[in-house]
Amino acid sequence: MLHILSANAGTRALPPDLVTYLYDIALGFAVAGCLVSGYQTIAQSPLSFRKLSGPSKTALAYVPLLIFCAPIMIMRNVARSGVPNQRFEHAMIGTLIACFWSLMSGTVIAELFGALLV
Repeated sequence: MLHILSANAGTRALPPDLVTYLYDIALGFAVAGCLVSGYQTIAQSPLSFRKLSGPSKTALAYVPLLIFCAPIMIMRNVARSGVPNQRFEHAMIGTLIACFWSLMSGTVIAELFGALLV
């Protein structure tokens, strides 16, 4: 179990729910990174949200992939924005959205793994 330092009590354990959330965020980012890297290897081009503006059948086929790859794509867009006077708030909001999305997709993946292993 993960422990945190406390000035008064030495060490104390993190709540189990918090540990689960941290694992889900990490799992969401890990799966997203693997999917984005796999797509880039096969397609020889980066995955982007522009795929949704193509023909309707093609766009519909990309939706499940984009749902699970979105955290990495959002973080990539935040890091590459290149706006000279970008405010801290914009980067923070992008990071929070990516982390929340990663939490949700990581939870779905963890539930799917749990259902398959039972």
